[in-house]
Amino acid sequence: MKKIGILGSTGSIGVNSLHVINRHKDKFHIVYISGGKNAVLLIEQAKKYHPEYVVIADATKYEQVKEALSDLPIKVSAGYDSILAMAGNQEVDLVINAIVGSKGLAPTVAAIKNGLDVALSNKESLVMAGEQINKLKQEKNTQIFPVDSEHSAMWQCIVGEPEGSVDRLILTGSGGPFLTRDLNTFSQITVEEALAHPNWSMGSKITIDSATMANKGLELIEAVHLFDVPVDRIDILIHPQSIIHSMVKFSDTSVKAQLGIPDMKIPIQYALSWPERFPSEWENLDLAKIGSLTFSEPDFERFPAIKLAYRAIEAGGTYPTVLNVCNEQAVYLFLKGKIPFTAIADMTSKAMDKHENISDPSIEDILFLEEKLINYMKEEEDKL
Repeated sequence: MKKIGILGSTGSIGVNSLHVINRHKDKFHIVYISGGKNAVLLIEQAKKYHPEYVVIADATKYEQVKEALSDLPIKVSAGYDSILAMAGNQEVDLVINAIVGSKGLAPTVAAIKNGLDVALSNKESLVMAGEQINKLKQEKNTQIFPVDSEHSAMWQCIVGEPEGSVDRLILTGSGGPFLTRDLNTFSQITVEEALAHPNWSMGSKITIDSATMANKGLELIEAVHLFDVPVDRIDILIHPQSIIHSMVKFSDTSVKAQLGIPDMKIPIQYALSWPERFPSEWENLDLAKIGSLTFSEPDFERFPAIKLAYRAIEAGGTYPTVLNVCNEQAVYLFLKGKIPFTAIADMTSKAMDKHENISDPSIEDILFLEEKLINYMKEEEDKL
């Protein structure tokens, strides 16, 4: 039985991970779960799944969680330091890192430093510190299993193929809700419109990233580090139906694609079950019902965030950190109604223009820069 720890159990990926585990109770044991601020859901999950440990990142919710679970043999702790400590808990075989945003980097590092394999949903970890994490992973002989549907698709296409046979990676994206919207109206896009993704049900941050297609830029950088493929051999393709989750072109010009309905439980289960495939009763893909699949190249004028990602990975060093942190903070400003939709990419670009690059940063350099950038974005918010 595989022992699992879930960081971010109250988010979309965490909730779906629990659904997968619940379907295969004979295969998995949950050692711990952690949540951010949603104490009510975290308590509900703890009562249902009976983990040994529960961590709430928001320390102000500690007493609420502790009291609610007082009649159960569960150890409760709170705060970000407790999250980091739990990430390195060697009682588990696999850590699911479903924390959203740049705060997920340090837990990824903590898990790998302690010799643990990671099922990674937190793409920001590899965007900000891909080279450093890969070195650490090699040193500790651990593995990263991608949870994002796109990277899971590429992984599934590559498994079993000869080393060195990959020619190109083809990263697909739906184009979000504004694929055909008049560009002249982008500054008028409301939060409600941006949160209405046509295919996927996700958390608010990643849903906005999908609307700007910043998520595709972040996934581009993540793919470089996951599969050791240079950025000039990775293509982005708009695929509105979200049925082909990504493709891989091989040296003989053959192309393999992984298809499935837009359901995160499928890639989550593959990351948890690999190298096996567990039978499940998720909804089946019906291609006849779908009828047609369409593709187009991305429009960089419509989606400038993609161009910023290419700029960041090509510049290297700490530029991807700036891209990630400043985009994230700008998304939160948009969600709070502080800036228009178009300002998300504009603010990120402005921060990149000002940045003095560190060409070979340590993880400590990156974590220090993260805090510095968060403060910078708060100062920018104060000017609004």
